[in-house]
Amino acid sequence: MNQSLFLLVILLANIIQGITGFAGTILAMPPSLMLVGYPVAKPVLNVLGLLSGVYVFAGNYKSVCWEELKKIVVVMAAGIAGGILIRGLFAGRESVLYKLLGLFVLFLSVRGAYSLQEKKRMESGRGQGALLILAGIVHGLFVSGGPLLIGYLTKRIEDKVSFRATISTVWVFLNTLILLDDIRAGLWNGPLVRLQLISVPFLLAGMAIGGKLYARMSQRLFMMITYALLFLSGVFLLVK
Repeated sequence: MNQSLFLLVILLANIIQGITGFAGTILAMPPSLMLVGYPVAKPVLNVLGLLSGVYVFAGNYKSVCWEELKKIVVVMAAGIAGGILIRGLFAGRESVLYKLLGLFVLFLSVRGAYSLQEKKRMESGRGQGALLILAGIVHGLFVSGGPLLIGYLTKRIEDKVSFRATISTVWVFLNTLILLDDIRAGLWNGPLVRLQLISVPFLLAGMAIGGKLYARMSQRLFMMITYALLFLSGVFLLVK
C-alpha cells in the first residue's frame, strides 16, 4: 500500500516538475519519507530527478544558458560535497535540517513573490554565490536544492524556456554525482532497483502532463506558480 501511494506521489510531483523544472523532488520528498523512509526515498527520487532533467534537456538543449550552467554546477558540486559530510553528522536527525530549510524556503518564496509584484529584480552579489553553495549543501542532503537554486536563477534568466531548460540540465550533472555517492554508500540493492524501474512510467506520465500544461502558461503565471510552489514546499518541510 505504501509503495502504491509512493508511486502516486511521484506522478503528481512530476506533473509539477514538468511545469517548473525544479519542484518535483522537494514536493515528493516529505510524503515519500513517511511512506517508504529515507534510505528508499532519497536514492529513488534522486534518479527520477536525473531522468526528468534528461527528459527536459532532450527537447530544449538549444535553450540552455551554458554560461550560467557551468557556474552553477561547479559551485553546487562543492556544496554537495559539504552536504554529504553534514549528512553523516546528522544521521537520524534529518528532521531538524528539514525545519531549518523550510523556514528559509518560506522566506525565499515571500521575497520572490513580493519582488514580482513590485516589478523589481533584486541585485546580485556575494549573497548569490552563498545561495548556490547552500543550494548544493541542501541538494547533497535531501536532493532538494531546487528552491534555493531558483532564488539565484530567477535573477539571472528571465525567459521561461531558458530557465526551465537550464535548471533541468543542472540536475543531470548534480544528481549523477549523488547517484555515484549512493552507490558508494551501499544504498542500492535488488528491491530498490525494482522499485526504481516501476517508478519510471509514473515519472514519464507526470512529465508529459506537466509539459502540456507548461506550454500554455504565460511568463507571469509561470513565475507566480514557481513562488507559490516554493511556499508550499516550505510548509511541507516545516510540518514533516
